[in-house]
Amino acid sequence: MTENTTPQPTTKKKNIERLVFSAIFIALASVLSLFQPFQLPQGGGITILSMLPMVIIAYRYGMVWGLGSAFIYSVLQMLFGFSTVSAFFLPGDDQQIWWKAIIICFVDYILAYTAMCLGGLFRKKANASTALCLGSIVALSVRYLCHILSGAIFFGSWAEWWFTDVMGGDFGASVLAEYSGFGLATFYSVIYNGLYMIPEIILTAIGAYIVGKIPFVVGKSQNTL
Repeated sequence: MTENTTPQPTTKKKNIERLVFSAIFIALASVLSLFQPFQLPQGGGITILSMLPMVIIAYRYGMVWGLGSAFIYSVLQMLFGFSTVSAFFLPGDDQQIWWKAIIICFVDYILAYTAMCLGGLFRKKANASTALCLGSIVALSVRYLCHILSGAIFFGSWAEWWFTDVMGGDFGASVLAEYSGFGLATFYSVIYNGLYMIPEIILTAIGAYIVGKIPFVVGKSQNTL
């Protein structure tokens, strides 16, 4: 019986590999986020699996590394969405207050997209396909909750118009008769954000399950959390 003398990868080499892989996948996620086959008028849309690369990073290298990568991605998304948030910085209108823009940036971007680190939540508890699938569902569901919170607080003023002019009919009338105030704003936010987030969760979960069968993509580094 001979001793295994195969050299182990150095820490420096591992870190370089992680940095390169993460940079490529953050760039991939950013590019994919720009392609939205379905878009909503007040922001938000279904992308082509743009969250999947971030989920893969968190699964491959652990939630701690995924947290840093997801934070970088969240900052990029905030810059991409600046046109939506910038209106709150304009003077004159009571709705356009700078502190609202800061909170929106924090909840709708920093918290929502940094939540992608949860994609690695099940990395040690199931096979790659199942772990990626479950991790993507949890991560994107938390993002959905962040958008619901932000929408209910800051964009609830659109609720009456939405259920009157967009939804209309008996359903819109029944909602307006049943809900008012913050309840109406929350229900509106759940419906509005769900129009793109629920399909996004489903598509990402399916994509994650399929990609989980590719060893090169989901190969995990050692000694990660």
